[in-house]
Amino acid sequence: MIYLDNSATTYPKPYSVREATASALQNGANPGRSGHSLSIKASEKIFRARKTAADFFGADKEESVIFTLNCTMSLNIIIKGILKPDDHVVVSSLEHNSVMRPLQKLRSVGVSYTAAPVFPMDNDRTVDSFRKAINAKTRMIICTHASNVWGIRLPIERLSALAHEYGLLFAVDAAQSAGVVPIDVSDSKIDYLCVPGHKGLYGPMGTGILIVSGNVVPDSLIEGGTGSSSILYEQPSVLPEKLESGTPNLCGIAGLKAGMDYVSRIGIENIAKHEFVLIKHLYRELSKMAHIRLYMPMPEPGYFVPVLSFNIDGKDSESVAAELNKRGIAVRAGLHCSPAAHKSIGTEESGAVRISPSIFTRQNEINYLVSVLKRF
Repeated sequence: MIYLDNSATTYPKPYSVREATASALQNGANPGRSGHSLSIKASEKIFRARKTAADFFGADKEESVIFTLNCTMSLNIIIKGILKPDDHVVVSSLEHNSVMRPLQKLRSVGVSYTAAPVFPMDNDRTVDSFRKAINAKTRMIICTHASNVWGIRLPIERLSALAHEYGLLFAVDAAQSAGVVPIDVSDSKIDYLCVPGHKGLYGPMGTGILIVSGNVVPDSLIEGGTGSSSILYEQPSVLPEKLESGTPNLCGIAGLKAGMDYVSRIGIENIAKHEFVLIKHLYRELSKMAHIRLYMPMPEPGYFVPVLSFNIDGKDSESVAAELNKRGIAVRAGLHCSPAAHKSIGTEESGAVRISPSIFTRQNEINYLVSVLKRF
């Protein structure tokens, strides 16, 4: 199977990730819950992973790194743990449902939001669009770093500066950018960075990261055992314990650390360069086919991440994906859990076929995809 669905989850995983995950399962006790040597060893694994994540994303303190189940959980912690009735939020027109559904639910308690249009390859217009969406009740700007459908990259450094100019909090959904685009929360002054472990970081599914670098710490969504301050009925107020209750996913976190180490060893720039070579080659070939509909300009670094979505005239996206699957090619079609992104382009009825390579994707695999699409 030629796997081109890496925006959903990267596959295959590096050997080092699989080995670290299995090793933690074979040798791990419950971290932070006991004083015996096995528990201490497990706690050390968690701490090393926390430090690796802090270094990877430029966080000042290891304790600002919170391990979650996925990027969706990280976003929910921020959205539901900070916003109060009468607060207003500015989001982009490209947001995933992991942002839109929590906000939609909070509308029942008086939280409102405005979606600012994004203009591909025109960062000035995009920033101005966000500025115009801010009002007197705005508390936070939340935006995707890169669209999971169109690959459009938002200028988060400029949007961060805009947010802080108005005294707002700034949160970033890095689901499609972490591991492909360098991110430094300190330099960019990102208050909250939400990251999946299983995509560009090449970690296991069921892992995620939330980095809280701002001064406002969200309320906890879950309370329970933390292995600390056990005499108290109240949840600990310090990080990471405040936002990490219950037994952590030691195996997944160990694998996630190995994934971050792998990406660091290969180099984010080298991974992005490899994926862009493939995507730009695919774009050039598809642009020669009269029956293929492309919606974006040639994806260039700085304005896009290496993701490409398209449609075939006269065919719905799901049937195209099903046919590709029969030919041994795995892609994703439909709305990609991002109806807002599709509505912004006008593909909410048809969806789109998405191609997303990884460091393991090879040129001959893209060439085979092109040869198949020529015969549709």
